[in-house]
Amino acid sequence: MPPTLASLIHHSALKLTVRAGEDRLDVPVRWAHVSELADPVPYMEGGELLLITALKLDAEDPEAMSRYVKRLVGAGVVGLGFAVGVNYEEIPKALVDAAEQEGLPLLEVPRRTPFLAISKAVSAEIAADQYRAVTAGFAAQRELTKQALTDGPEGLLSSLASQVDGWAALYDASGAVVATAPEWAGRRAARLTADVERLRERPAPASSVVGGPEHEDRVELHSLGTGRRPRAALAVGTAAALGTAERYAVHSAIALLTLTTERSRSLHAAEQRLGAAVLRMLLAGEPDHARAVAGDLYGGLLDAPFRMIVAESASATSAARVQPDGHTPAPPAKSTAATLAAADTHGDPLSALADVLESAAARSGEAVLVVPEGERLVVLAADRGAAVAACGEYAAALEAGRSGEAAGEEVGAGGASLAEAELVVGLSAPAGPIAAAAAYKQARQALSVARRRGRVCVEHEQMAAGSVLPLLADDAVKAFADGLLRPLYEHDAQGRGDLVASLRAWLSRHGQWDAAAVDLGVHRHTLRYRMRRVEEILGRSLDDPDARMELWLALKATSAE
Repeated sequence: MPPTLASLIHHSALKLTVRAGEDRLDVPVRWAHVSELADPVPYMEGGELLLITALKLDAEDPEAMSRYVKRLVGAGVVGLGFAVGVNYEEIPKALVDAAEQEGLPLLEVPRRTPFLAISKAVSAEIAADQYRAVTAGFAAQRELTKQALTDGPEGLLSSLASQVDGWAALYDASGAVVATAPEWAGRRAARLTADVERLRERPAPASSVVGGPEHEDRVELHSLGTGRRPRAALAVGTAAALGTAERYAVHSAIALLTLTTERSRSLHAAEQRLGAAVLRMLLAGEPDHARAVAGDLYGGLLDAPFRMIVAESASATSAARVQPDGHTPAPPAKSTAATLAAADTHGDPLSALADVLESAAARSGEAVLVVPEGERLVVLAADRGAAVAACGEYAAALEAGRSGEAAGEEVGAGGASLAEAELVVGLSAPAGPIAAAAAYKQARQALSVARRRGRVCVEHEQMAAGSVLPLLADDAVKAFADGLLRPLYEHDAQGRGDLVASLRAWLSRHGQWDAAAVDLGVHRHTLRYRMRRVEEILGRSLDDPDARMELWLALKATSAE
């Protein structure tokens, strides 16, 4: 505890006597200052014990003393020490009355007690308090370190909450609550999500204080991480402002949690290289080798069905798409992207998605394999796991944000920024290690469809369950259809027959002449003549099933315009 007026009163060597303000002696004293100025306020910082002999004061003038004491109280002076036996044999009644009126503690200093003794006593108590705080801080640091090594972040938070006599909470990179101590603080911590989000938008290290009439406590928020974008956040709630010892404990916790949550770049890079190697082996059809390399880090992920997720920025070039020959290229030997652990995800939709998936997997205790490939991100995540669910929720939020921007509406806190919305994701069907290459191809096919449809995310299972007709809206398909049917449209435009309508009716009736002729209201011989003309004009045989299929799809594509 810092020195107070009460501790100075109880100091046996000082022999101080209280003459006014007996109910305010527990106020901390920041310093003892001597001043005989008529107005010492400009030189006060607040929290001082002012020592005077009234050399330049008319201490017997009630109005002058009232103004003098009011100025001292306004400047934050916590006490006034008056030396008797120097200029006045006793404290004048005018000063005593003014101090009583303003509630300012007034101490009588006997002649045998020099002001220097009071200053030394205050300085000694301040130094002793600082020493106690430093000693307590080192003890707290040792205890926090012990808890971090034995019980992880949960044990560290529990120890920190005890050290500050309050509560503590840890948030992950997405702003979600990871752990709290004590347990009852979980609901309180969850209400600070918006404040944590605002903190994460500031370059690290960053901190803020949340408090006020609407809050039941004072909460400090601190970012955790060594990069420009925080990887996590710590909240510390207390009933009052932190003291020196508590501040040491919080700073120690920040350092330890940063070491815990912010893995070194070399370690993270090694994990990425290992993940890339596991992925290459899976795509090469070597699941046994992949299991051996994965070990405990990713091995559990390969023991159950998983989903392959492939994501690209919406501006990714066509070089990232499936090759015309259907070949699925393997990932490069080394990642060309910066390490996600130190990446600034501002304007980087792939890093933002990686943060979301890794955070969701960490909260649920499941393994997830994340491999960045330049403008593409490849992820292996447990089927029906937290990472896959988080991917769907994140994509839905991006879709909502994109729709809101397109409609000119304001995007809310849960919406996505324009940069984040520039993301395209494809999900494979559930697969095992043996079918990893097929799952990778499915995910890329789904991504290609998502790009064509203007969607953020498409699952391969949705493609199989839907219709092929929406795929005909692609500009390349429409161009093919227009080129294939143009000779027939030009023929009909010259008034020489209705070949397009006749072809559509004949194909819709699966080549049944009588049924198609009835639909058209013509004789079947007329229909046969028209179909021969179609073959002559297009140079293709209608007996060829491939030709009939292409013509039917071309008719469907042009009719959809």
